Amino acid sequence: MAQHRIYSTSVASVYRLYVAKVERKGRTQAEVDEVIRWLTGYSQQALDDQLAKNTNFEDFLAQAPTPNPSRSLITGMVCGVRVEEVEEPLMREIRYLDKLIDELAKGRKMEKILRQ
Repeated sequence: MAQHRIYSTSVASVYRLYVAKVERKGRTQAEVDEVIRWLTGYSQQALDDQLAKNTNFEDFLAQAPTPNPSRSLITGMVCGVRVEEVEEPLMREIRYLDKLIDELAKGRKMEKILRQ
């Protein structure tokens, strides 16, 4: 079975879209970074390095230092799909990130986004 093309897409190319989306809604790049760091466990320097290397989603998520155990609390719809019902683990991780960015763009408070 062929892999979804998002797996081989560079995180940096989508990251720019995430930042543009949240900035249109009055949020910041720093908040996008905070969400990504919370989800993956990357430090800011390591995140910047991954973006600079144009790492693809498959490698970016596979190399995540400490995926947050609370990420399983992320539920709801993104792109017409219930995040908690996505069976393929890598796609579920990508949908978690999409959902967090959507919540950020919708103005949700950071402590709610980070499931604190």
